[in-house]
Amino acid sequence: MTVHGTSALLPAGVTLRPFAGANDIADIARILNAALADAGLDEFLSDDQMAIEMRPTRVFDPQVDAIVAEADGAIIGFARHEWVDTTDGHREHRVWGDVDLGWRRRGLGTALLGWNIDRARAVAAGHDTDRPRLLGSFTAEGEAGAEALLRAAGFNEARWFFHMVARDLAAVPSWPMPDGVEFRPVTLDLARQIFDADVEAFRDHWGGFDASDEAFRNWLEDPDVDPSLWVVAFAGDEVAGASINAIRAAENAALGVNRGWLESVFVRRPWRRHGLGRAIVGRSLELLRERGLDTGILGVDADNPTGAMGVYTANGFVVDKRLAAWRRPLDVDR
Repeated sequence: MTVHGTSALLPAGVTLRPFAGANDIADIARILNAALADAGLDEFLSDDQMAIEMRPTRVFDPQVDAIVAEADGAIIGFARHEWVDTTDGHREHRVWGDVDLGWRRRGLGTALLGWNIDRARAVAAGHDTDRPRLLGSFTAEGEAGAEALLRAAGFNEARWFFHMVARDLAAVPSWPMPDGVEFRPVTLDLARQIFDADVEAFRDHWGGFDASDEAFRNWLEDPDVDPSLWVVAFAGDEVAGASINAIRAAENAALGVNRGWLESVFVRRPWRRHGLGRAIVGRSLELLRERGLDTGILGVDADNPTGAMGVYTANGFVVDKRLAAWRRPLDVDR
């Protein structure tokens, strides 16, 4: 295994093998959740959610894009690669993974990152695209080991993101709706229309995500999907904007919290700058309060171009955590 021209040796007694499917899910979730807790991120993935994350899509084949590290028959690390065409014109090969806390600082993270980069190069070599190629990754602020690993591999911070929390759902303002727009309850038969509207709206945002049919199907099969929690604004038959909200039951139980996520908040171009986003977020917090929750949480691009930060702060959200997106060029020939 080679990382930037140097040998990335595995620790003694450690081997790498391909992802083996369902039998690996619980251990991967265990390692990921321990890493999230160590980073101070109040997030948790259930085994069911992890299984969905590891399903094949147009941009990720777990049989060849995921690797597991073992020692004495126990899983102690994993890595995965996927790619996406970004809104700023790149093809970004995203690499991520984690190491069991007891195996950190032994070189395993370097070896897994090296595998990921080699896999990204192999996939990129088979792509016919005029887009510049990049490697991408993410860290939470304060993940000193991960930050050092990425810097050593030539990555630099490209963008900052925030986790924001609304801690007082009793104090949510009431906002007027723009003329001609109304909230309506929805059921799963409208999910594709809402998903496509979300994809369209986020073409104006930095980054990129998988909008394939497989990604849509995986989203629908998440155990926490509940359209009765979604706040969707319609202008006639068109979706003008929405907040896809969720109560992550397993996460709340594991972390001892009582909160709801505003997982994706969007307003389509024709209805921006009229107060609709503010009303959608306010109604979402009211709905979470009606369901007996204490707090709301969401993620946002710190440099969001559509005024999202102002929308969220007007509804009582404050920054809780900072996260970084990292990038570096991908040289396919190396």
